[in-house]
Amino acid sequence: ACCGLVGLKPGRGVVPSGPAVGELMHGAVSNGVVTRTVRDAAAMLDVIAGPDPTGPYLGARAEESYATVASRPPRQLRIGYATASPLGTPVDREAVAAVDDAIALLDELGHHVEPAETGVDERRLATDFLTMWFASLAQEVDDARCRTGCGPDGFELDTRVLAAVGRSVSAPDYLAALERWNGYTQRLMAFHERYDLLLTPTLASPPVRVGELSTPPMIRMLSRVIVAGRLGRLARLGGVLDSIVDDNLGRTPYTQLANITGRPAISVPLYRTGTGLPLGVQFVAPLGGEGLLLALAAQLEQVRRWADLQPSLTPA
Repeated sequence: ACCGLVGLKPGRGVVPSGPAVGELMHGAVSNGVVTRTVRDAAAMLDVIAGPDPTGPYLGARAEESYATVASRPPRQLRIGYATASPLGTPVDREAVAAVDDAIALLDELGHHVEPAETGVDERRLATDFLTMWFASLAQEVDDARCRTGCGPDGFELDTRVLAAVGRSVSAPDYLAALERWNGYTQRLMAFHERYDLLLTPTLASPPVRVGELSTPPMIRMLSRVIVAGRLGRLARLGGVLDSIVDDNLGRTPYTQLANITGRPAISVPLYRTGTGLPLGVQFVAPLGGEGLLLALAAQLEQVRRWADLQPSLTPA
């Protein structure tokens, strides 16, 4: 979305994660590639998709190759869109303009697009996502220390404080967060009974400037106190997690839904900001919708030809 590229996230179980692991983050993470063209995304998915005898799922093979499906325009689609951040965080006008631009193009191509809501409590979803992410990070840090023998100073301060928060997550809290995934999936499934696709911005703001995400000095000081005093649980209960949700996921509030529910999604680089920066829009499909996403993306690509664009030199 920041680089003017196509990013396809295959649905859960379509691309194997093994043999080193059965699945990543309970299936919230899937393997794929970013490409300049939809043709390359489809061709690569034909190569990497397929069953894995060591994996937890038996992925169904597509009846046709993804490259073949992507070569044909899709049927007329019913698409629901949303631009407001599901976390209640600010959304830049350029992100809204990116969706408005996509809607106009979809209308020209004969698709029906209307505002819609998923019904998912995505603020709770984001908190559940980070709760489990931090717990997983703590395990990864401990595993890396065991394998390499490095001490705590072998990790960045941000990593250490998030791992400290992760160690404060109890087993019941972790399992409760995982159990709520099912509710999010059911609500998104109900949405897809009404709409073929969900359309949102990919990012809530244009690509960030170099250094913009650096941790402020005051937060770094607080982080050292949390790590030194093993105050991860106090930090989690004291509102630090909510602050992390806003500061980190506030820039990408639209993408966790497809991760948690295991649905396929694609970011396409339809839009350029006033300063010439790329800003993608996202489409989310129901299970098995990879071919539909690729077919629509290819149809949009025929009109916009984003692979031919060169970086802008317009001053920011």
